[in-house]
Amino acid sequence: MKRRNIFAATAALAVVGCGLWLALRPRGGEQIRLETAPVSRIALSNSVTATGTVEPVTQVEIGTQVSGIIARLYADYNDRVHAGQLIAEMDKETLQAELESSEAQLASSKTEYDYQTKNFARTRGLHEKELVSDAEYDEALYLYEKARNAYLQSQAAMVKVKRNLGYATITSPIDGVVISRAVEEGQTVAAGFSTPTLFTIAADLTQMQVVADVDEADIGQVSEGQRVAFSVDAYPDDTFEGVVEQVRLEATVESNVVTYEVVITAPNPDLKLKPGMTANVTVFTLEKEDAPAIPTRALRFVPDEELLARIDLRLGAAAGEHCPGLREVWIRRGDELLPRLVETGAVSGDMTEILEGLSEGDTVVTGLAVARPEVAASAPERSPFMPQRPGSNKR
Repeated sequence: MKRRNIFAATAALAVVGCGLWLALRPRGGEQIRLETAPVSRIALSNSVTATGTVEPVTQVEIGTQVSGIIARLYADYNDRVHAGQLIAEMDKETLQAELESSEAQLASSKTEYDYQTKNFARTRGLHEKELVSDAEYDEALYLYEKARNAYLQSQAAMVKVKRNLGYATITSPIDGVVISRAVEEGQTVAAGFSTPTLFTIAADLTQMQVVADVDEADIGQVSEGQRVAFSVDAYPDDTFEGVVEQVRLEATVESNVVTYEVVITAPNPDLKLKPGMTANVTVFTLEKEDAPAIPTRALRFVPDEELLARIDLRLGAAAGEHCPGLREVWIRRGDELLPRLVETGAVSGDMTEILEGLSEGDTVVTGLAVARPEVAASAPERSPFMPQRPGSNKR
C-alpha cells in the first residue's frame, strides 16, 4: 500500500511539472512582414463564355397556302436559286376546274345583274309617274340589290381562285442557297391549319451569325460592339472572330435556368461555317491595354498600429473626407504609411484599374503577414519532470 501511494504521488508531481513547463517555456519571436506591390501598367481583360448555334443571317422558309399534290420540283439541296426562279409546281387540275366554275358563276351573276339593273330602271321610271305601285317598286329594288351583291360576291370568289392558282406555282423570294427540302414529287400537302414548309433558303452563306445563350449572371457585362472569338468542333484548331450585334431582351427559361440570346456576326468567306453548328463563344467584355492597376486586396487593407509599431512603422495623416465613389489605399513613404483616396475602374481577376489618385511607381500596401518560427521536428520535446523509460539513456 505504501509503495502504491508513493507511485501515485510521483505521477501527480510529474503531471503538474509538465504543465508548468509547457506554460512557462520560452517562445520564439513572431516575424511581421509588410506586403506591398507597385502601381504597374498591365493589360486588363474580362470575358464571358457561352454556347450558341451558327445560323444564316437571312433564312426564308417557303411554303404554300393551298392544299394539293406536288407535281414538279425544280430545286434540290445546295442549289443556288435567284429571286423569282421557279422551284416547284403543284397539280393545277383541281384549281383550274375551280377557276372555270368561278368564271361561269361570274358570267351568270353578271347576266342577272344586268337584267335586274334594266328592270329596276324601268320600274323606277314608272313609279315616278305613279304607274306602278310601291310594292312593285320595292320588289324591283330588292331583286336589283340581290343581283348586285351576288355579282360582287362572284367577283371576289374569282380573285380568290386566281390567287390560289397562282400559289400553285412556287418561286424563290430571294437569291440564296437551298439548305432544306421537305417534300418529294407526288407528295400531298395540306394547308388547312398551317402553311407547310417546302424549302428553306439561306440568302448568303458567306455572312453567318451565331445566336448564343448567355446566362443571366453574365448578360449585364455584354453589350453591342464587343469583340467575340468562337470555335466549332468541326475545326478545333481554327478560331473565328465576330462582333456582338444584338442583345435580345426576351428571356428563355429552361430547367429554371434563365438565359438571353446574343446575336454575333460571323463572317464566313471560306464557307467553313455551316448552319446548325455548335459554337463555343467567348465574349471579351473588357479589353484595356497599358492600364495602371494594383492588387484588389490593397483596397481592403486596414492598418494595425500595434503591429506596425513592432516593425518601426507609423501611420501618417488621414487622407481627408471620403467622397462618394472614392476608395482608400495606403502607400509607404520611408517608415510611414500614408492614406490615399483613389478612383477605381475596371476589375480583372485580382487586379483593379486605378483612374486617379496614384502615380506609376507608387508602392501600395496589400497586407501584413505574421509568421511564427517553425518548431524543429527532429525529436519531440520531453518534459524534464516526466519519468523516462528504462534503458532510454543507453547509448
